[in-house]
Amino acid sequence: MWNILITIVGVIAIILIWIMLYDSNRFVVVQHAFCDPRIKKNIRAVVLADLHDKQFGKDNICLLEAIKAQKPDMILIAGDIVTAKPGKKLDKAVKFLKELAADYPIYYANGNHEHRLELYPEEYGDMAQRYEKALKEIGIDRLVNSHVNLADAGITIYGAQIDKFYFRRFRTAHMEEDYMKQLIGRRDDGEFVVLIAHNPDYFPQYAAWGADLVFSGHVHGGMVRIPGWKGIVSPAVRFFPKYDGGLFQIGRSTMLLSRGLGMHTIPIRLFNPGEVIVVDFKSEKDN
Repeated sequence: MWNILITIVGVIAIILIWIMLYDSNRFVVVQHAFCDPRIKKNIRAVVLADLHDKQFGKDNICLLEAIKAQKPDMILIAGDIVTAKPGKKLDKAVKFLKELAADYPIYYANGNHEHRLELYPEEYGDMAQRYEKALKEIGIDRLVNSHVNLADAGITIYGAQIDKFYFRRFRTAHMEEDYMKQLIGRRDDGEFVVLIAHNPDYFPQYAAWGADLVFSGHVHGGMVRIPGWKGIVSPAVRFFPKYDGGLFQIGRSTMLLSRGLGMHTIPIRLFNPGEVIVVDFKSEKDN
């Protein structure tokens, strides 16, 4: 009896390990569409988050081909393309972004890993400065508590970099009601407002600020997912996080939370492949 039980457990473990290795090295393409009268023309974006230096094929050729196949008009990045690790090279991330920047405008908001490089030079040396210089050389100016107006499309894109205080393990720190307004100013009332904000925990505050659509990442889909239900644990060590991946709604605000592409520290993805998100912004007059 025990031999049979041990055999069953062993087979299940082998299957789960195989799925984990499979899911940790693949991604899926997920499509969403948003229609609004303020959007002046149809425009397509590919949204990327939490790559963490992950490579899908040599020089990320598989990821690049999948992005190009979608024929996007722009790329939106919700942070953590790199992993903050002392002495880690930046060339993989820069080469990948250079390939994208040659074909598309890129609107890039920092995640906590990019921010960490800037905050702790005693630990990371000049990595932040080298990364910033490399991005500028390929034509990428990050949206750090700033915005860009795509007047022809009727869309304004904001990039928020909230303080490291709000990236807590085990619990969510309190955010004051006026914090977002102090950080990035008042929203543009005449446009459809997209907010790229890496940490999804503060979606209620983003919605109260006035974001029509929020793009976030950070949670990696909960790393291990229970099929058909939820992610189990976030990188901030919170079990069954409220915001784990997919669409969330508060009033008139929507958050599209990417499950990300890569991993760090705990390199596990189970029933949780990476995501390339394709978003079609649609004008009502053209549909």
